Amino acid sequence: MNDKLTDVPPPGYFIREELEAREWSQRDLAYVLGVPEQAVNMIISGKRGITADMAKAFAGAFDVPPEFFTNLQKAYELSQARDADPNVVRKARLQSRYPIREMIKRGWLTDANVALLEAQMVQFFGVPSLDDVPHLAHAAKKATYDKVTPSQLAWLHRARQIAREMPLKHHYSEKALREALNKLRLLMFDPEEARHVPRILAEVGVRYVIVETLPTAKIDGACFWLGKAPVIGMSLRYDRIDNYWFVLRHEIEHVLQSHGQAEGIIDAELEGEKASSDGNIPLEERIANAAASDFCVPVPEMDSFIKRKSPFFSDRDVLGLAKRLQVHPGIVAGQLRRRLDKWTIFSKMLVKVRGYAISGAAVDGWGQIAPVTL
Repeated sequence: MNDKLTDVPPPGYFIREELEAREWSQRDLAYVLGVPEQAVNMIISGKRGITADMAKAFAGAFDVPPEFFTNLQKAYELSQARDADPNVVRKARLQSRYPIREMIKRGWLTDANVALLEAQMVQFFGVPSLDDVPHLAHAAKKATYDKVTPSQLAWLHRARQIAREMPLKHHYSEKALREALNKLRLLMFDPEEARHVPRILAEVGVRYVIVETLPTAKIDGACFWLGKAPVIGMSLRYDRIDNYWFVLRHEIEHVLQSHGQAEGIIDAELEGEKASSDGNIPLEERIANAAASDFCVPVPEMDSFIKRKSPFFSDRDVLGLAKRLQVHPGIVAGQLRRRLDKWTIFSKMLVKVRGYAISGAAVDGWGQIAPVTL
């Protein structure tokens, strides 16, 4: 306990001094206040605190502001209170930077005393000490940590944990991955066919993990490498067939371009302006966006479609183009929404895909906890 605070006397001490200065007895003060003498005695002896009503009464009797007495009472009560548990301070430090409760809920951490929580954070991020956990120290040791939020970084490390424990039967081959694009495109006509994606990627040496995003992280996908082996992570934040194939192809292009080897790439809010291929976003993102758009609906096809049908686009038009391209209508609808920047049209065509996409994949989220060793 703070030694300075323990020296604070009860408010009654100051009232007793004032009575002596005025040559009043406790009975005199009780008479002035219009209260029983016992009530005054209880306050002066420190057995009872000063309420707001009594503070105003004393203020009238002694001609001082009522705050004088309320402040005396607060200072005394604070001096008598126990010091804050150091564990509270340490736990608050963790929670103020990372969504600890959500990480526990998701099974990434085990709820325990603060010392064990800190030890788990060190293991989770694979760093030597708590001071090396990114975003936790007052001054980050690496400037790159400033590019992503703590929640996004936690998601990325969870995806990395899962990927490390996945067996890799094939070495990565850029040529094989490019050839696999043809196989993947054949799956785009039916949402159920997304279940084959994990196998196709594994056959060309690409680890593929699906991790539900954390609140406020707004992650769509990620690309990073474990040595020479690439990893694609997806969150399936939007359960729509158009978003699924766009994000998947976006991350595949990062792999083909060898992006993310020095530092993992996190793609957050990959819609709207961040899904464009203009000069407002980094070059590597423009490259990935262009590849993803062209994969979903070849650019010449979409250009021609918009030129012929604008400004009126019917369901029949979208269905016709989708049939000719042999892709699901929701994929054409999604690309049209992007190009026109109209995010409310053709919503009924955007069928759900998550239930099929997680089949056969390494999944963490939506009630499933990936078995990893901390």
